[in-house]
Amino acid sequence: MPDIYTLALFASACLVLAATPGPDMLLIASRSVSQGRGAGFASLAGIQLGTYCHALAAALGLSQLFLLVPVAYDVVRLAGAAYLLFLAWKTVRADGVASTPDGASPRLPLGRVFRQGLLTNLLNPKMALFVLALFPQFVKPGSSSLVLQMLLLATVLNLVGLLVNGLVILTASRLRRLASPSLRYHKLPQYLLGSVFAALACRLAFASRH
Repeated sequence: MPDIYTLALFASACLVLAATPGPDMLLIASRSVSQGRGAGFASLAGIQLGTYCHALAAALGLSQLFLLVPVAYDVVRLAGAAYLLFLAWKTVRADGVASTPDGASPRLPLGRVFRQGLLTNLLNPKMALFVLALFPQFVKPGSSSLVLQMLLLATVLNLVGLLVNGLVILTASRLRRLASPSLRYHKLPQYLLGSVFAALACRLAFASRH
């Protein structure tokens, strides 16, 4: 298994990566603003489960499929973009039947928010390539099970991500509470979240493997 020094070095790299604003942080923050911290943490949990799935796939060699078969990368990439566009459309079109007490925005079940976070992560082939590129640098071949080492590194990444994104969630949800409710702008959080989904879809659709 990786020693303490290796894990500390990996955690430092994870901290730099987690603190750099990116698609996951943007999605989590916008979800927290639109629905509150419970939804933010549910979305984060889905994303982090996806990280475990990518780590397992990398350990089993499945992630190399994206390098060996370019069309597989494009299929997953376009499927992810289509899914994000679908989420954008559903979010903006929501009529607010299941709204929050202050009428600010529709409140989705946390289970659905969790699944959306998971699928958004799984359908992002760049995450698979990221894990495939970073994790092996901190693995000791032959010292123990490769799968266990990869899952341990995924756990470190998720713990660091929990600390960083937890602060983002708490800050974003506090901004939501401080914002004065307004009937005129009650759908603004929906439009914000829908715009985030659409922007992520465009980013994924036009992304390259490099």
